[in-house]
Amino acid sequence: MHTQTLTKLLLYLGLFLLISISSWASQQPLMAEKTTTQLPLEVESYPVAPDNLQLQQVHIYVRHGERTPVGVRLTGQPANLPQYWSFCKTARRLQASVAGDEDGDDFLRARKVVEREDGHSVEGDCLLGELTDMGRTSTYNYGRSLRELYVDKLGFLPNYLQKSDEVYFRTTNIPRTTESLQQIIHGLYPTSKCHTEAVPPLFIRNAKDENLFGNASSCKRLEILLIGFAQAAASAYNHTLEPLDKKLSKYIGGNPIRVDGKPRASGILDTIRAASAHGIKVPPEFEEKVVIDTLEKAVVTEWFAGYKTEEVRRLGMGRLLDDLSKKMHHKVEHREKDPLKILIHSTHDTALAGLTSTLDVFDEKWPPFTASVTFELFKKTAGSNQSTWLSTLISPFRSSAPEYFVRMRYKNKNMHLPICADEGKHLPGSPEFCTLAAFSDRVKELTPKDWEVECAPAGAAGVGRERETK
Repeated sequence: MHTQTLTKLLLYLGLFLLISISSWASQQPLMAEKTTTQLPLEVESYPVAPDNLQLQQVHIYVRHGERTPVGVRLTGQPANLPQYWSFCKTARRLQASVAGDEDGDDFLRARKVVEREDGHSVEGDCLLGELTDMGRTSTYNYGRSLRELYVDKLGFLPNYLQKSDEVYFRTTNIPRTTESLQQIIHGLYPTSKCHTEAVPPLFIRNAKDENLFGNASSCKRLEILLIGFAQAAASAYNHTLEPLDKKLSKYIGGNPIRVDGKPRASGILDTIRAASAHGIKVPPEFEEKVVIDTLEKAVVTEWFAGYKTEEVRRLGMGRLLDDLSKKMHHKVEHREKDPLKILIHSTHDTALAGLTSTLDVFDEKWPPFTASVTFELFKKTAGSNQSTWLSTLISPFRSSAPEYFVRMRYKNKNMHLPICADEGKHLPGSPEFCTLAAFSDRVKELTPKDWEVECAPAGAAGVGRERETK
């Protein structure tokens, strides 16, 4: 009897504890899955193209590695994020070419040290927006992965670089992208795998000519449009951020968190992402899924909603896609006479989001560090289809021109471009392989016909009206 009573008591106690734990768990905030702040290039999962497609050329647009925030935020109580980030102990030794008294240049050895506002310095301090030691490592590893993929796995690139005309490297004129590209090059072709005379140049354009991102500073019309979309995002999404105030305002001096707030929501998200990437503990509220998702949706809309319109696509990404298309066509026309095989562009998150959005494959998520967009050009080899008596009979009447296809990849995944979805615009049975013709046709639509005219404050239509009234 006593045993039965004890058993019942234990069952009731267990049931009570189960209900209590379930009730407590239901009241706890759902924590976000670990945010992907850095995305390595995956080699093992890379899908090799069908046997009848030969790789001809690769265009890569990669975001720089991990960096410090571009502004000082969330440093006071109670957030307590660091004002100074000491993650830059590597590459503080510099060797600069300087004029010498004798024949040729000399080299000056120096150390770069960040001096704080009060005049003292701490070894390893970073500048705002600077590539960190972690960023150097991740971009070097990205270059090594490129080597594993295109040299070791596919045999597309030579093991030893004899001439620099097979590679093309370009960066924006920002230290973190330039240094990222240097790390990538060293991973792809370390000194031991590169001829002493095959020193590839790093191409950099003047600010007015830059097209590796939406260049609003050289296109007034684009600047006006992007500001307008940012203001529209504030109007549309500020109310969605209001519920976050009671959780987050204490971390920003009691100010409300808004798209156009002080600090801006984008700046807060940038700081949190940079801190998370470097293992810095962030306030627990910024680890809640609803908080991060709400912030990201508002910020992504602020920065990239404009790329849903044809005009922003043309002015923001049109010239870049035109450059890409022209180089692909040059390869097609000159074949083996054009030795260029791989083109690597070190750029920014806005470029990756702009490219993917312009081609209607953006996932509405902020691009992680070292994420990349890749365009691969393939040639369909002759005799790739099974031979039949009918195909043999009609073969003399077929065009002998080879077919070319473009495959776009983002975040280690093949992109199925909507512009190539129709029958005849992609490789049968493989929608990720867009015909070069269909791809090029869309790029032509996106390419500004007169950059200066379309960048006038009122746009091309406004310039036309002005001419009519004069």
